[in-house]
Amino acid sequence: MQPTRIGFTKLTFMFALIGMMACKSNESERSWSVYKGDERSSSYSSLNQINAANVSQLKQVWTFEMNDLPASAQAANNQCNPIIVDGIMYAISPKRSVFAIEAATGKQIWAYDFFNGGGGGGVNRGVTYWDKRIIYAAGSFLVALDATNGKPITSFGDSGKVNLNEGVRDDPEKIAVTLTTPGIIFNDLIIIGSRLPDLYGTPPGYVRAYNCKTGALVWTFHTIPLPGEAGYDTWPKDAYKYAGGVNNWSGMAVDTKRGMVFMSLGSPTYDFYGADRIGQNLYGNCVLALDAATGTHKWHYQTVHHDIWDYDLPSPPNLVQLEKDGKTIDAVAQVSKQGFIYILDRETGQPVFPIEERAVPASNLPGEQAWPTQPFPTKPAPFARQLISENDLSHFSDSGHEAVLKKFRSMRYEGIYTPPDLKGTLMFPGTRGGANWGGAAFDETTNTLYVRSSEAPDIQTIIEVDPNAVADMPIIDQGRRMYAVYCASCHGANKVSNTPTYPSLTDLNKRMSREAALDKIQKGGGLMPPFAGVLKEDEQQAILAFVHSAGKTQDTAAKAKADTTEKKKLYLNTTGYATWKDPSGNPAIKAPWGRLHSLNLSTGEYNWQIPLGNDDKRQAAGEPETGQEGKAGPIVTAGGLIFIGGGDDKKFRALDKETGIVVWETVLPGITNATACTFSVKGKQYVSVCVSGTKEKPSGSIVTFSIN
Repeated sequence: MQPTRIGFTKLTFMFALIGMMACKSNESERSWSVYKGDERSSSYSSLNQINAANVSQLKQVWTFEMNDLPASAQAANNQCNPIIVDGIMYAISPKRSVFAIEAATGKQIWAYDFFNGGGGGGVNRGVTYWDKRIIYAAGSFLVALDATNGKPITSFGDSGKVNLNEGVRDDPEKIAVTLTTPGIIFNDLIIIGSRLPDLYGTPPGYVRAYNCKTGALVWTFHTIPLPGEAGYDTWPKDAYKYAGGVNNWSGMAVDTKRGMVFMSLGSPTYDFYGADRIGQNLYGNCVLALDAATGTHKWHYQTVHHDIWDYDLPSPPNLVQLEKDGKTIDAVAQVSKQGFIYILDRETGQPVFPIEERAVPASNLPGEQAWPTQPFPTKPAPFARQLISENDLSHFSDSGHEAVLKKFRSMRYEGIYTPPDLKGTLMFPGTRGGANWGGAAFDETTNTLYVRSSEAPDIQTIIEVDPNAVADMPIIDQGRRMYAVYCASCHGANKVSNTPTYPSLTDLNKRMSREAALDKIQKGGGLMPPFAGVLKEDEQQAILAFVHSAGKTQDTAAKAKADTTEKKKLYLNTTGYATWKDPSGNPAIKAPWGRLHSLNLSTGEYNWQIPLGNDDKRQAAGEPETGQEGKAGPIVTAGGLIFIGGGDDKKFRALDKETGIVVWETVLPGITNATACTFSVKGKQYVSVCVSGTKEKPSGSIVTFSIN
């Protein structure tokens, strides 16, 4: 009997080995199956076939054109981070069409358009995979598709969809809740945040978990606490009835072993004036940890008290490990717009390195009460500049320098956390400074965090608005005034935007019918909020008259109907979300305008910090590269590489992770605001990145590289 037993043992070993190989192969085939790489939001890949020694051989192997927008459309801002499961790539377009693509060839398997050729445009950074289904947001709906054929799963919610407007505080007919960043999975739950307008009257950004199979709502966490809930006393008594925002728009991370979900929360609204929300405003601007199964509060850490700067946390927390005082610590690392990195114990939320409360300037706006102190991490040092002087102003020409110098001297500026002011405020870092939505990448083999920064100052122009004061204006003039209040901060003064994130509205009448433009004003889409619940019909028509006119006398004889309802005066920022530039369009401050940083988490010290990208036209002779602003984050691999795109130079780069030296680069067909991904199919490693649209091909594309 012994020989038989030996034979059985060998056979068992062989099957086990085959099984292990199959598991390893399956694991590599799912090497980027979650947004930002994995449930820890690490943006790390253990693949090493493409490495520092052979990356120079990297070649483009396929391009997938999304082609779901008409040729006359404006170029779309593609921020998708595709996921790959068992050799199939799943990606979403700015129009929110979902595609299944052969990851090795770029051949389309199926496509699904929830809107059936209609609206639905706007930023969306990815989809979520669970048990052979794709779950994602289309407009105000959470949609479930069969991953094998792209058809809606009718047993999920109402015929394959769940209305995200339902289950929050406000009338679902008057709000628009959507996602810009995909939800995250814990067991059979998909946990989601929300994308909300940054305006007065916005609903609260409750965090919710739905059953992946049925679409049933399982739990809700109130980010603006209700009476009796912890944090309620950090708001005015009735704020839970009217205050909004405090939403997770940037993503989450899950610690499956601990059963905890970690998220970064945004600012309360209105972003730049908080007289109606006096107090600390929990859970605004918090790193928040919840029990993933129940939504029960575990801990929180507030990074900004009573935010009046739109310093919402812009990216998911990274779940990291570090060595300190001879111990291995499981931690959470959260990057911020201010250039701070908050490193918190994963179990307790306590800072790993000391964080100090320091006094900050007081507000001068009527009714406002800025919080007297803000938290300042003592380590790591800020990765973005937080203070500038006249010596930091740019000098591309004498007239340009004089203009920015005059502006600098005219504004209120007392360093970081200078409050918005009727005098005008310089905000540095600005609303898109420091880190952006691409966040950081964590190399688990070296306990190193990689983060991109942008050096982007904003000018906050605060105006006092009496809603009754425009009632007797001609409608186009009223529309111009209301455009300055509600639209100019994104679409630019006089309808001319200076950023590809938000389209210019010049000649809108040549690109879009009045009916379509009014529908967009009412319903919003992507980053644009809906105004149906914010503005009355006459006010919507006034804005339409201005944005859809040729800029002359159209509709000037019409009058808006007077509204006799007494309204409180409002304070609004009309120039946010745009980098301060001189009159010729040059950056108002000296380079560098963007950098990449390598941080040793165990010591809290930087390994290196380098300019990332270059503006050839503005680089002074003999000076270092300028760096460029960018939103896409880095990914890091076991092959010793960092891959990152972004910047107006349209370049996609690989850098040596030990030194920060660029070891490979290529020019993409358009700007990329997307974080890349890397994956393996049948033993071959690929790197893909989504590219924004161009004038010729407005839908955008996915470009993929490998070594032949």
